[in-house]
Amino acid sequence: MQIKDKVFIVTGAASGLGEGTARALAAAGGKVVIADMNAERGEAVAKDIGGAFVKCDVTSEADGQAVVAQATSMGKLMGLVNCAGIATAEKTVGKNGAHGLAGFAKTVTINLIGSFNMIRLAAEAMSKNEPESTGERGAMISTASVAAYDGQIGQAAYSASKGGIVGMTLPIARDLAKTGIRNMTIAPGIMGTPMLFGMPQEVQDALAASVPFPSRLGRPEDYAKLAVHIFENDLLNGEVIRLDGAIRLAPK
Repeated sequence: MQIKDKVFIVTGAASGLGEGTARALAAAGGKVVIADMNAERGEAVAKDIGGAFVKCDVTSEADGQAVVAQATSMGKLMGLVNCAGIATAEKTVGKNGAHGLAGFAKTVTINLIGSFNMIRLAAEAMSKNEPESTGERGAMISTASVAAYDGQIGQAAYSASKGGIVGMTLPIARDLAKTGIRNMTIAPGIMGTPMLFGMPQEVQDALAASVPFPSRLGRPEDYAKLAVHIFENDLLNGEVIRLDGAIRLAPK
């Protein structure tokens, strides 16, 4: 896939991994639709990279349709990157009793169902594209986590939501193979995002030191470089790539 002049949707692109990816795609000549709940920051990023912003709750069918409509109005929609999500922590049984069911449901709804909502809507639009010379009509990338495999104490909801993303990667790729649309997932390790930077410095340093090599926090640029490569390499399909410096999470 040639990124130049193609249209890409990036959810959660007002900050963190999504913002880094949106900037990388724009730098490569792509047209980017920023889909995020943070209108002020999302509009600023869109203006900075010459893209478009659409306020989007990824769990809303109407919002997802509005994002796709904006994307197709800008040209040939060839890519989706799902970075929108939340991180939660609560034990199955804690000091206050059983894990809240509403919190578990919210985490799965935003992280897993929200990702699938955007996948299904973007794929429908991509299926109408004229194929590239390779036969490709588009490609999609979702964000899981190493917690899908190495979930820590208090991560039952988060790990379940990310494990669901891992689990649907291959069947979606198989569903869309005849259409010429690829589906991939990136499972990041400990990434330096606004969520993590809210922690004390000593906690950040300890987390960075726990990564075998390189012993540092992942950066949005690391994720973005991999996302760009996935779009450009049409043999990558139906797979989950860990982007983690070889870390395996301890129980806590």
